[in-house]
Amino acid sequence: MDPSPGANSQGAPSGCPMHQGRQTSLYGPEFAADPHRVYDALRAHGPAAPIELAPGVEATLVVQHEAALRVLQNPSLFARDSRRWVALREGQVPLDSPVLPMMAYRPNCLFTDGTEHLRLRKAVTESLARLNPSRLRRDVERIGDYLVDQFIERGSADLLGDYAKLLPLLLFNQLFGCPGDIGDRLTRDMSAIFDGEDVLRANARLTECLMELVALKRRQPGEDITSWLIQHPAGLSDEELKDQLVMLMGAGVEPERNLIANALLAMLSGDTGQGGYRGGGLLVEDAIDGVLWNNPPIANYATHYPVQDVDLNGMILLAGTPVLISFAAANSDPDLNAARETMAKGAHLAWGAGPHVCPAKSPAQLIALTAIEKVLNSVPDIALAVHPSAVEWRPGPFHRALASLPVVFTPTAARHGVTHHQNASTTRTSTEAAQVTPRHHAAETTKKNKGWWSSFLDVFRV
Repeated sequence: MDPSPGANSQGAPSGCPMHQGRQTSLYGPEFAADPHRVYDALRAHGPAAPIELAPGVEATLVVQHEAALRVLQNPSLFARDSRRWVALREGQVPLDSPVLPMMAYRPNCLFTDGTEHLRLRKAVTESLARLNPSRLRRDVERIGDYLVDQFIERGSADLLGDYAKLLPLLLFNQLFGCPGDIGDRLTRDMSAIFDGEDVLRANARLTECLMELVALKRRQPGEDITSWLIQHPAGLSDEELKDQLVMLMGAGVEPERNLIANALLAMLSGDTGQGGYRGGGLLVEDAIDGVLWNNPPIANYATHYPVQDVDLNGMILLAGTPVLISFAAANSDPDLNAARETMAKGAHLAWGAGPHVCPAKSPAQLIALTAIEKVLNSVPDIALAVHPSAVEWRPGPFHRALASLPVVFTPTAARHGVTHHQNASTTRTSTEAAQVTPRHHAAETTKKNKGWWSSFLDVFRV
């Protein structure tokens, strides 16, 4: 398979399935650098196209808006249960494939259908509905203050690794009601999974950590999502509780950090494909809407499996084969030009559609809005440290994610009495940032090292 989407004499990317019968790879740096060029080439040949998500993992990508809606809104023809995946059942998919954690079956809202999906989704949506927007905003502001204080004295930062990545991780510790030790492990292991580092081991540790949290909240319930899920009339088992928490973190942390970082890039560069933001005086809400249209945080996902062979506008989708929705390609469909010109919020598919539409749209937008306002107001002269064209994007088939977001600003004294243990390194990876631990007094060297969540709790007793 040729992972390069470079141009050829026929005008199609060299990885395009219409060129020499080869499939387009969605996991290389070339695709990450310019995915819309690939989407345009695929769309020109039909509503969907065969692609490769990872070595040995083949799927079909839906790239037209109308076809995407047909898949998303027809659960009788397109199921979400990945146990239908024929190639996986027959051993044709490598079990150590990096995409399996995002595609393998779990008994949660993402991978269930029918009455079971309704039961689980009801527990999740009604628990999320108990979130108080004022309290949520306050939690985001506290965490934002804490993270800004870690780098504000340096005069430079990576707004992805130092801020956009860590904020949703720490916030979910708060929302789940995690004590310090469990929260530290949750932050570390989710970071490893998202960064593709020893995924199988990190996933096993995450499972153990969440089961501990569920057991704790059964004994000591609180005002948090974990306790609300436990108390819900759906009567979720411990395994079901654990898998709903995994789903909430997986569907919340990665998209949220990408939404925050992509919108910050749009504002600092003055370009989201729809005109400038910061320089043009438009609001943060407008930058977020621009990202949802042009660079949706989850670009390709919502894997469906045809329950029978289906004719999708002239293309035959075989039963039991993975069919993914390209939210990014659907949003850039020429048929939506009128809606794109007005940035109509109801037309784009960044939040999905149909029975699996994102249940956390309102809190997700509130979190991003508050996080962006916090850092821009705290560091008013913040500016990109590189030209916007030099910013790198993280390869991967599912997300539209920055690899880093380097910025510079006037150094300022920290405001909340934080121990600046993170300031020692400005070039670490985001996973390393999530594992950095504060210095301890000599008398405390025998104690377990603290991580980000424990350190935050030391400053903000919440």
